[in-house]
Amino acid sequence: MKKHGFDRKRLSKRSANLGDMDFGTRMKRVIACFCVLLTAPGLAACGKGAQVPQPEPSAALQTSLELPTEIPDDDTLDTSNMKKQSTILVAYFSASGTTEKIAQYAADILEADIYEIVPETPYTQEDLDYNNSSSRANREQSDPSARPAISGEVGDMQNYDTVFLAYPIWHGQAPRIISTFLESYDFSGKTIVPFCTSHSSGIGSSDTNLHSLCPDTAAWRPGERFPAGTTKESVKEWIDNLDISAENTVGSFDFGTKTVLLNSGYEMPIIGLGTYSLSDEECARSVSALLEAGGRLIDTAYMYHNEAAVGKAIRESGVPRDEIFVITKLYPNQFANAAEAIDEALQRMGLTYIDLMLLHHPGENDVHAYKAMEQAAADGKIRSVGLSNWYVEELTEFLPQVTVTPALVQNEIHPYYQENDVIPFIQDLGIVVQGWYPLGGRGHTSELLGDETISEIAAAHDVSSAQVILRWNLQKGVGVIPGSGNPEHIRENLDLFGFSLSEEEMERMNALDRGEKHDWY
Repeated sequence: MKKHGFDRKRLSKRSANLGDMDFGTRMKRVIACFCVLLTAPGLAACGKGAQVPQPEPSAALQTSLELPTEIPDDDTLDTSNMKKQSTILVAYFSASGTTEKIAQYAADILEADIYEIVPETPYTQEDLDYNNSSSRANREQSDPSARPAISGEVGDMQNYDTVFLAYPIWHGQAPRIISTFLESYDFSGKTIVPFCTSHSSGIGSSDTNLHSLCPDTAAWRPGERFPAGTTKESVKEWIDNLDISAENTVGSFDFGTKTVLLNSGYEMPIIGLGTYSLSDEECARSVSALLEAGGRLIDTAYMYHNEAAVGKAIRESGVPRDEIFVITKLYPNQFANAAEAIDEALQRMGLTYIDLMLLHHPGENDVHAYKAMEQAAADGKIRSVGLSNWYVEELTEFLPQVTVTPALVQNEIHPYYQENDVIPFIQDLGIVVQGWYPLGGRGHTSELLGDETISEIAAAHDVSSAQVILRWNLQKGVGVIPGSGNPEHIRENLDLFGFSLSEEEMERMNALDRGEKHDWY
């Protein structure tokens, strides 16, 4: 799998290269811009300091266009103050002015255009009374299908490569008007960077729910939360650490390439095959079926006793080794002699390197074993290192003791055991989350696939219940490794990109959580 380099450059506004234009073209540009100025009252900037912002006559799109008062001749035209529309847009909705302030900071730092999402019917103080269950805001937040109308629109949305999307948190979610905004434009091929303001709630599931409203070809970045009183310096620090080029979006799922970029710099497929409990012969057939169907991610482990079968199927597949991503794990009984165990894994699989090695679960000498994996990565035997079955408490204790941040944490995740508190904690550390037992695990799969809610959603999309569950995971930013010895099921499990779940369907799936763990890890 491809490795990316990182260039943490400051994002800057691009200027138009007007020097190559002929005079007629430049005259047309100047006259067109002059016309924009004549209509400027209809493009009023956002109101400042209002407790409840009032809508403007049209979209509040701000640019830094400056024009000469006279039109010079061809030889003396000064283009230094004529700037092209930025390729970055900061779009925001603010009900109290807090989000507006942070959005303005971001726009200033990025030298971006800024657009206020203004409701056709402005929110009053009564509308925002959260203690009144019948208030407008409460009614909208309780209705996943609510889509408040927006006054005005963004002109030339197609010209923006990147959209920063800012909003307050209302009852743990983005206001429904943000859904209206995302459904009003085609964001294909664009990078979207969400951020929110709140007193205590994190960006949480609002991030993933909004992501589901965008096309798969949009690059969605993990969101950020800012409390009231955040300084411009803090916002700048966050932005300076972003690299919004399409190639360097660590942790963000690319549904076009079906991969995610790990913090180690390597790309990993977001859907693959788990080989737990597969015998050697069955495992080899399943790996072959996966590779023939276009799948490229295989998960195994020392304790699965099928690493050799995985390696054999890979070598005999005819698929170039650098197109395949192999995950294996060290078990606690190997931790004391981890360096030797790593070499033995390479020998069993007949591979020259392992794409990702995990510690199977916490145990005695786990820090020692992890440091052995760090050294193996430095030696080129392993490309990325990570953990399996580590949760908030375990990570909080473990991470300060190691040097290399895990690229991935793999835990049990399925609709009946969702880990909604653990997933964002891990993702906020820049670590990718991957779910094992995504279909409930052996002995529980039938019940999960037969769940009435899941079956109804599957029927609405003309797909299987398994496909709905796997797609739900992906839209939450969780990679999946469903296990199967059935080639037809393996092919079906890879076919997740011809449909998407709506925000309402994601919420219905989220409501299935029972906290019901199906294995002891």
